[in-house]
Amino acid sequence: MTAPSSTYRVQVRPGWTLADAAALTGYLRDLGAGAVYCSPLLRAATGSDHGYDVVDPRVMDDARGGEDGWRALLAAAREHGLGVVVDIVPNHQGVGDPSQNPAWQDVLRLGPSSAYAGWFDVDWAAGRLLLPVLDKEGGFSLADDGDALVAGGLRFPLAPGTGPRPGDSAADVHDRQFYDLADARRADDDLTYRRFFAVTSLAGVRVEDPEVAAATHERILRWVRDDGVDGLRVDHPDGLADPGGYLRWLRGATSPETWLLVEKILEPATDETLPDDWPVDGTTGYDALAEVGPLFVDPAAEPALDRLYRELTGDELSFAVHVLIGKRAVATTILRSEFHRLARLAPDVPEAFAALSELAFSFPVYRSYLPSFGTADLDTAFAKARARRRNLTAAFDALAPRLADPDDELCVRFQQVTGAVTAKGVEDTAYYRYTRFVALNEVGGDPRAFGLGLDEFHAAQERRQQRAPSSMTTLSTHDTKRGEDVRAWLAVLAEIPDEWAELVRRLAAEAPMPDRPMSYLLWQTVVGFGLDQPERLHAYATKAMREAWTFTGWADPDEELEAEVHAALDALADRPDLRAAVDGFIERIRPFGWSNALGQKLVQLTMPGVPDVYQGTEGWDDSLVDPDNRRPVDFARLRALLANETPPEIDASGAAKVWVVSRALRLRRDRPELFTSYERVPVRGPAADHAIAFDRGGAITVATRLPVGLASNGGWADTVVELPDGLTDVLTGRPVDGGPVPLAGLLGRYPAALLVPPA
Repeated sequence: MTAPSSTYRVQVRPGWTLADAAALTGYLRDLGAGAVYCSPLLRAATGSDHGYDVVDPRVMDDARGGEDGWRALLAAAREHGLGVVVDIVPNHQGVGDPSQNPAWQDVLRLGPSSAYAGWFDVDWAAGRLLLPVLDKEGGFSLADDGDALVAGGLRFPLAPGTGPRPGDSAADVHDRQFYDLADARRADDDLTYRRFFAVTSLAGVRVEDPEVAAATHERILRWVRDDGVDGLRVDHPDGLADPGGYLRWLRGATSPETWLLVEKILEPATDETLPDDWPVDGTTGYDALAEVGPLFVDPAAEPALDRLYRELTGDELSFAVHVLIGKRAVATTILRSEFHRLARLAPDVPEAFAALSELAFSFPVYRSYLPSFGTADLDTAFAKARARRRNLTAAFDALAPRLADPDDELCVRFQQVTGAVTAKGVEDTAYYRYTRFVALNEVGGDPRAFGLGLDEFHAAQERRQQRAPSSMTTLSTHDTKRGEDVRAWLAVLAEIPDEWAELVRRLAAEAPMPDRPMSYLLWQTVVGFGLDQPERLHAYATKAMREAWTFTGWADPDEELEAEVHAALDALADRPDLRAAVDGFIERIRPFGWSNALGQKLVQLTMPGVPDVYQGTEGWDDSLVDPDNRRPVDFARLRALLANETPPEIDASGAAKVWVVSRALRLRRDRPELFTSYERVPVRGPAADHAIAFDRGGAITVATRLPVGLASNGGWADTVVELPDGLTDVLTGRPVDGGPVPLAGLLGRYPAALLVPPA
């Protein structure tokens, strides 16, 4: 395996194509990136901004630049010494418009006899393929040409010989098809194909079948075999029937040298690791994010902020209870179809639906991977479920041996479902309801763990260096709930809980919202994001309210109550007194937020693993949840900042962050021998807890943490870091003497230092 020194993630879309990515490669070389890392590139649904709804995996997406754009990117990357990494989507395909997906179109036309019937995970035994696409039952008609049924502007093909006959109605023709055009509301109960989470326009693909895998990966494998692609990022392996088997197939079909990563969320509360038999190089970095971000949060603030949260929201529930409620909510509503399908596999088990869903609520991780991994997690789920639902003992007894048997279809499909329940119930529900400290409500994190101490961080990096030195690290992705620097600013609240309490009590009193936990989430968002971009703030508020799903939701929005929330946000900008209070608080935390942002970025870029920089985050990142974090990036501005040849000031321009990122990436690319191990560097003195310092095998990182407390206690005083002789700080260009080096001088210009020996 050959991993790049680092990656730079770009979101290729119809408005920013492969040609644009090719034109960016010179900038990425100058920034210091080792590889350009692309979002999905195969043909996606028309207008798709993200590309995860692939409609034909056999061809490049013309809207994203097609083959010509691909060739241009490859040539430009090679010219500038960059590798290429691509995101692939094996779990599902886009089927929202059948005419766009040739394989799905053929399945609708020919049913189980289609050459592509094996591609898609359809429960044909349950009857016709249910397509929940109608506003009301019977809301379809015959096309004028008589060759299709039409609903919602979409054409659905007719099976051979089933077209209209004299006197036929559209319903008569419909009844002869292999599919059933149904009311959209039936998706929650009667769906007969596996989908991605609750998205009916994304149908599950059966890559557990080697023939299907080969057919759907033909273009992907040519990327590696013929085009020299360096790495693949596998999206959502948890949805697959046999993730380990698929990954072993993919490794065998590519090369031992291919850098292979999985988008796998490891549960920090259980110290979960990847299965040993997965032939991959690591994850896409959420586990690293969960180590770096909390390092800059003061654990001592937990009691005060917990009391404040309970006071202002009235929420007395623990996060664990919110998780259970969130999982139960999604499993009994938008994911009911999945549990009905599971129950059909156990027709002899009374109350199978209730027992299976209770087990899914109780699962401590996203899923198990039997037989190789996860038996203990299944045991834990059974113990919790049995304790809560003693009336289901008989059902649990009947299900236990089947769910432990990886050759049983019920076991296979149950493992596929628990990940969806966790993702929707935790990330997309509980994270928006339990709002105690939203800087910790991040994908891959654990909001119960309030901060991370130095000992725990160093131990985690020693494990990372030993177990997964080629795994990706990240602070931002297209799936993170808020940008890395928004989280860095919010971390400051943990150092000034009394000042935060004074402000937020005033906001709650003078600009109240109908849902108190949601208001607390939004007040935190405001101080991390600001009030100068109201359109983005309001768009975020709408998504947050509907994801929380307490007083409004996507299926049944309460526009009146939503309007009250938006009005309260407007009051912050429109009332001079409130605007002054909010702006004054933001100004108060600004320098400390910048310190956190620079410190955590340098730590992420230099810790064990392969660092990724998500597009635009080399400058200040005020992104909110998607689609906000996929908005266009002003690369012209970033190029201008990168062109600066002297250490810039830390200010609103973001030039200082570009400087730190570029110097760290260039060092990792140009002197990889300095990043081959991990050792804690001693820090001594009264402010030792405010410095994180580690040696990667020659390159030494030192960064400030908890900067408010540091300042209020009088600064570094005589705190020192123990360093070898002959180092230079690449951030300032200054030589650094060895021995006990005062941090007051070392970190006088920037809140972080990157020290290297002579070349």
